[in-house]
Amino acid sequence: MKLATFVRSGAQQAEIGVVTDAGVVPAPSGGAFAGLDMIGLIERWDELKGEVARWSQAGAALPLASVRLLAPIPRPGKMLCMGLNYADHVAETGQATPPNQIWFCKQTTAAHGPYEPIDLPKASSRVDYEVEMVAIVGKKGRHVPKDKAADLLFGYCVGNDVSARDWQVKSAQWMIGKSFDTHGPFGPWITTADEVGDPHALDISCKVNGETRQSSNTKHLIFDVFDQVVELSQAMTLEPGDVIYTGTPGGVGLAMKPPSFLKPGDTVTCEISKLGTIEGVMTPESA
Repeated sequence: MKLATFVRSGAQQAEIGVVTDAGVVPAPSGGAFAGLDMIGLIERWDELKGEVARWSQAGAALPLASVRLLAPIPRPGKMLCMGLNYADHVAETGQATPPNQIWFCKQTTAAHGPYEPIDLPKASSRVDYEVEMVAIVGKKGRHVPKDKAADLLFGYCVGNDVSARDWQVKSAQWMIGKSFDTHGPFGPWITTADEVGDPHALDISCKVNGETRQSSNTKHLIFDVFDQVVELSQAMTLEPGDVIYTGTPGGVGLAMKPPSFLKPGDTVTCEISKLGTIEGVMTPESA
């Protein structure tokens, strides 16, 4: 099942719905779904998934072209990001394969819609792309063993870990360089884990203005997504709606010779098999 957060044309209020071949079927406005957002739906998924299946098949679909898709979770509780997690990306940075997982956070104000313009900040001249598979936490968990990690994950999205490289290297902590507003687009919807199957068998790519820059498969993750859940849950409680960016493959602009950073008007297209495509046009930050 594919679950989206969207706004109808001319409306202000965000809604949730199921994406089908016909478009997006909005959730009912009353009953158990009254006032329910995506995190609320994820929290109550075991209770409501049967009802979701019923109304998604019976309801009238809105054409996708008639709605504005938002980030599936517009304000996640946490945005947790894995660094240096594909061997080819490690190699292009000139670093050794990390013996341990490297984690940083994007601030939740970076969360952004899958087709919205992406800021080229006034304060940065070295903005880069990073296509990533994004995992969505579905259940609360702490000290999760490896054989239970898959049970904690609700579904998966396509993400772009947009990075202000000049700010990223200002200090040993990457957080500010990864957290500029609009620099965490993901979506276009959440594809539930049961529909994805093995998350470590998905083609992943990024194009800039139609030119392929990154092309790999999630089987090449150094630390797979279940290892990531185990590691994170030793330190913190993972909660429904938390977002995990799982790492980017080689081909980033920083590693090109010479480096190639994003410019106004550049179109960045990120795609993962089974999960869909997101796309953003790089746009100078407005006043």
